Amino acid sequence: MAARHDGGRAGSESVIAVLGAGAWGAALANVAAEASGADVPLIGRDAAVMAEMERARENERRLPGIKLHDGVRATADLAALRLADIVLFVTPTQTLREVSGRAAPHLKPGAVAVAACKGVERGSLKLPHQVLDETLTGRPNALLSGPSFADDVARGLPTAVTLACADEAVAGQVAEALATRSFRPYRSTDVAGTALGGAAKNVLAIAAGVVEGRGLGASAVAALIARGFAELARLGGAIGARPETLSGLSGLGDLVLTATSPKSRNFSLGLSIGRGEPAPEKLAEGAATAGALAALAGRTGVELPISSAVAEVVAGRLSVADAIERLLARPLRAE
Repeated sequence: MAARHDGGRAGSESVIAVLGAGAWGAALANVAAEASGADVPLIGRDAAVMAEMERARENERRLPGIKLHDGVRATADLAALRLADIVLFVTPTQTLREVSGRAAPHLKPGAVAVAACKGVERGSLKLPHQVLDETLTGRPNALLSGPSFADDVARGLPTAVTLACADEAVAGQVAEALATRSFRPYRSTDVAGTALGGAAKNVLAIAAGVVEGRGLGASAVAALIARGFAELARLGGAIGARPETLSGLSGLGDLVLTATSPKSRNFSLGLSIGRGEPAPEKLAEGAATAGALAALAGRTGVELPISSAVAEVVAGRLSVADAIERLLARPLRAE
């Protein structure tokens, strides 16, 4: 058992590790350390970067100005996973397969793997929990998603998210292990709906940013969000997601957050595209997800006009002007 430190929440016994040391990983490590009262390894790939993070007690590049919790230990050693009861995989969806595969030999039997990423894997068209089902066979897997900016969470601002697992008891266990005074996970057994909401909202946030960057007005942004949510609901129905999940924190809640704030990297990417500016050096997750989401919809026979247009614009196959013209030229229909 990891050493306990002052400030932990009494009664939490799960040992938690975080794999992925970006802004979201550092924020969740702070949450886990506060919630568990035990030391939390924050594991990154680059040994030199992690050594500097441990020395500075801060992720100076991704989360500047926010100190790591006293219980967080920055390291590049995957062996630090061996005592963990819960492992949070805080890595982009497109690298989740590779990272979880490398971690697999270090996980103890029965450890719960939690994907804390949002997207659709290109090629396989798998959602994050489905990737973990393949790389970490035979263990309980869960998904953490919902409206949450890393700096808000790291600063201890009130945040509510969804913790989904097919096994409700496991969902409850992980939610309890991560809950703090300001971080509130709601459990769910609808893993597919939770995962789809997180993936689709990133793509739709790019679209909202394009509309804002193009100067099309607040009415257009509102219409985009509403029609984008209708797309999410159609695809959700095709894959068995529950309507209440899609209208909850990990669906509509996350969409509203990321489609209306420049703090969202996806919205900011859309702003740059709409203004005709160069895209940020580090592309948002939605850029990688857009084509895969459109392909997933095609495989299920669901039409996603907005998301498909985003995929083509991001890939450089369609101009913003042509995308807008195509969407506005669609036949009128009942809502």
